[in-house]
Amino acid sequence: MRRLPALLPLLALLLGTWLRVTPPPPSFQLQLRFQPLPLPSREVQARQLGPFTVEAMWEMHSPHVHFSGFSALVPLEHGRLLAIGDRGYKLLFSPPGEPHTVPRIRRMLDGQAWKESRHDAESATIDPATGRVWIGWEGGNAITRHGTPFGSPQSARPRAMRGWKQNTGPEAMVRLVDGRFVVLCEGFSGWISEDRHKALLFSGDPISSGEPQAFTFAGPVGFSPTDMAQLPDGRVLVLMRSLVWPVPARFEGGIALADPADIRPDAVWRGVEVARLSYPLPVDNFEGLAITPRPDGKVTVWLISDDNGAVLQRTLLWKLRLDPAGLPPVPGRQASKKAHG
Repeated sequence: MRRLPALLPLLALLLGTWLRVTPPPPSFQLQLRFQPLPLPSREVQARQLGPFTVEAMWEMHSPHVHFSGFSALVPLEHGRLLAIGDRGYKLLFSPPGEPHTVPRIRRMLDGQAWKESRHDAESATIDPATGRVWIGWEGGNAITRHGTPFGSPQSARPRAMRGWKQNTGPEAMVRLVDGRFVVLCEGFSGWISEDRHKALLFSGDPISSGEPQAFTFAGPVGFSPTDMAQLPDGRVLVLMRSLVWPVPARFEGGIALADPADIRPDAVWRGVEVARLSYPLPVDNFEGLAITPRPDGKVTVWLISDDNGAVLQRTLLWKLRLDPAGLPPVPGRQASKKAHG
């Protein structure tokens, strides 16, 4: 029974597929719409979100046939966001309150690369200086690098990722400011642990830097990493997700804080939970997280959910405000400060 939580996502996916409505004729009209949601009370925010403050929440809608399944989120210039879909499509859009950009949906790969990817993009990260984007593909356990715009991608299939199971592959990935990459596996390590996940640290670009160092990420019990992004102070936020009920699918989420300076080969890298995304907050299958800096030293944290193409799930977009100075210490943080000191 201890492995039941690990089997629930597959059951939910299968049943969610059966619950889909009979699809109308395919539409290629994007017509992106943001439906505002009521903000939670201050008491709820303080109890569940801690240092995070909710600025806005929306349910996103579009009739476009490829508007679905967003599993990663990347910040772009001028307030734009890039949502990566797990069916191989990307959505470029401007959230409400940012300078308007005409939204676009495009396929990320073409030709043979499209066939080999199995279309299941689950993680993404960006180099702001060059605009290059890296995408992690589940199933094929591959990473692709894309220039601007997304054309002529280069790919790699690291040996260290070959044993990652088809539905639990490179679910979260971040390019650190020093050029290293961290990749986290969604699946739990072993048959007993329900808080540890295989993880890799690349010394540089995964396409060309060779084999990475292996280590283990430990987060909240029962939760799997789905995305991560780096804060201005060097620490990272890791978005977590847990399936709490399969039919209809119901999820909880969490945000963990960890310090990349504490990563050691073959050791455990621990994250501290700093927010719990659960009822009465409007939640769904949160899989995308992006961070954008603000002029006052605070940051905006964006979250997006994956609706799995199911009629009873939603594409939610949250806008949170965070002062990194208000975050708690993480294990090893003081030692890290001395090491950098």
